[in-house]
Amino acid sequence: MTRRHLRSVAKQMLVVNQTNEAVMVDIRTMTERDIPDVAKLEAEVFTDPWSEKVYRETFALPGVEYVVACADNSIVGAAGVRNIVGTGEITNVMVKTGYRDRGIGRQMIEELLERGGKLGANDFTLEVRVGNNPAIKLYESLGFVCEGVRPGFYNNPKEDAAIYWLH
Repeated sequence: MTRRHLRSVAKQMLVVNQTNEAVMVDIRTMTERDIPDVAKLEAEVFTDPWSEKVYRETFALPGVEYVVACADNSIVGAAGVRNIVGTGEITNVMVKTGYRDRGIGRQMIEELLERGGKLGANDFTLEVRVGNNPAIKLYESLGFVCEGVRPGFYNNPKEDAAIYWLH
C-alpha cells in the first residue's frame, strides 16, 4: 500500500499545552516536507539522533510509514513503522518535552499498529532504553512484552535496550 492510499489526518485530540492552553493535536501521515522538522525534533529529544539524510533514506523504503503529531503550528511528535517480512518494527517514537504525558505517544503508536497491519505486519517489535520508564510503561499498557535485552545498544550514554514484542 502506498502512502497516498493512507489517511492524511488520522486522529485529532484536544490536549493542554505547556502554557496551559487547550490545543488541537492532529496525528497525520508524515510527508517528505516534514523530514527537516522531524530530524530537528529528534535532535532535541534523543542523545543519539538520526540525521535528516537517514530519515530521507528510510522514508523512501517500501513498507515504511511515519506519522507526526502537529500542534501550535509545529511538529510535536513523530513515530514510524517498517514492515520487515511480516514484522512491524516501530522506530523513532518521540514527543516534544512540553507535550509529554498527554496521550500523544499512545495515539501515534495505536495509529502505527493499524497502519502496520495494513502494510502486512502481524507482530510488532521495538527497542527502548532500559531506563526509559515512561516509555516502557506506555508500551506495556499497549500489550508489548519485554522478550530480551541488547547489551550496550544505545550510546550517549551507553545503555542496554529492552526488546519489546506485541504478538
